[in-house]
Amino acid sequence: MTWLRPHPAGAATPVASPPAAVVRPDLDELIALSHPASGIALARPTARALQSGQYLSRFKGRGMEFDEARLYMPGDDVRNLDWRVTARTGRAHTKLFREERERPVFLSVDYRASMFFATRGMYKSAMAARLAALVAWSARRHDDRIGGQVFSEAGSIELRPEHGQAAVLRLLKVLVDRAQAGAAATDGDPVRALEDALLHLPRHARPGSLVFIFSDFRGLNAAGEAALSRLSRHCDGVLVMIHDPLERHLPPGRRRYGDGTREWVIDADRAAIAEWERRFLTRQAQVRTLARRHGLRFVDCGTAESPLAVLQRGAHRTLRHA
Repeated sequence: MTWLRPHPAGAATPVASPPAAVVRPDLDELIALSHPASGIALARPTARALQSGQYLSRFKGRGMEFDEARLYMPGDDVRNLDWRVTARTGRAHTKLFREERERPVFLSVDYRASMFFATRGMYKSAMAARLAALVAWSARRHDDRIGGQVFSEAGSIELRPEHGQAAVLRLLKVLVDRAQAGAAATDGDPVRALEDALLHLPRHARPGSLVFIFSDFRGLNAAGEAALSRLSRHCDGVLVMIHDPLERHLPPGRRRYGDGTREWVIDADRAAIAEWERRFLTRQAQVRTLARRHGLRFVDCGTAESPLAVLQRGAHRTLRHA
C-alpha cells in the first residue's frame, strides 16, 4: 500500500492524506494484539544462563533476591556471610537467596519527528508502537514485569516495570497519547533526544532486564553508542531498526513527495542516488556492528512488513544462531 506517493513536480494531482490507521495506532487495535502475541516464540535459554523463559535475547541470567539468614554451616560460601546478623547475635549466619521468578522487560520507543514518515505500509512510529505492544503482551504471558520509555524531541516518559495487564495497558495508553501529538509537537534537537533517551536507559532498566529499542537510529552518536555499551554489561538488548523503502532506495528523476500538508521536491541523478543509498547502508551497518560488538541483538524492520512477522523472523534467527 502506497499512500505517500511521488508524482512529477508541477503536477496538479493532489497527494491523498494517509489513512489514520497507518499514521497512529488505536488503543483498541493495540489491545487486540494480545491474541497474535501468543504466536511469538521470542527465544529460548542459551548457555549463558541456566533458567526458564523464552525471550529474544541471550540472557545473562536472572538476579538473585535475598530470602533469609540462617546459621552458618560447614561448606557454606563465606562470601555470603550476613555480617549484620552475625554481629547482632554473636553467631555466624549466612544469607540464603532465591532466584527471581520474573524478568523485567523494558521497551524504548522512538517518537521523534523522523519516525512519523513512510511511503509504504505504515509510519515508522506506528510500526514501533505495534512491535512494542506485541512484545509487551508476550511478556505479560510470561508473567514478567513490563516497563517502558517513549521519547521524542519534546521529552521522554519513563514507566517503571510492573506486573500484570494494567502495566501493559498503561504503556499502550502512553503510546497512543504521544502518537496523537505526532511530529507537530517535536521542535527540539533529534540527535540530543536520542542521546538523552539512551543515556537514561541504564538508570531505568534494572540489571538483568530485557530491553528492546524500537527506532530508526538517525543521529546515533558516540555518546549514544557508549550508553548502549554500558547497558549491555547488565542487560540483554534488542535493537530493532525501522526504516522505509524510500530511505534505502531513492527513485531517479525529479519527484515531489507529500503527506497531505507538506511537500518535498527531490531531484535525484545517479550520483545523488548512490550517495543516498550509501548513507542508509552506513547507518544500518553502524547499528548492526554496534549490536554485534556488545552482544546485543539486531532486527531489521521495514514499514511495509507485518509487525508479527518481523518478531517471528527475529525469534527464528535468534534460535538458529544462539
